[in-house]
Amino acid sequence: MALVSPIPRHGDVVVGRDVAGRTLRISGHPGTGRVVLSIWQDNVCKATVRLAVDDVPHVVEMITRSAITPADEAEAGHAG
Repeated sequence: MALVSPIPRHGDVVVGRDVAGRTLRISGHPGTGRVVLSIWQDNVCKATVRLAVDDVPHVVEMITRSAITPADEAEAGHAG
């Protein structure tokens, strides 16, 4: 676990809302074809997941799908 605090050159930082100092860093690494998701507590990296670029659309879809509430799903079913 790193004690450094690099800011992603290609990416962004999302501040967590549950624990003070918790962030999700999303960093692209075009040279290696990876996108790295890392969970930080203050300046300490707690965990990382290295995704292949081809996996990113699936992860985005799962995040989007997870954000839909049951009420949203019911409305979507009646929209057609």
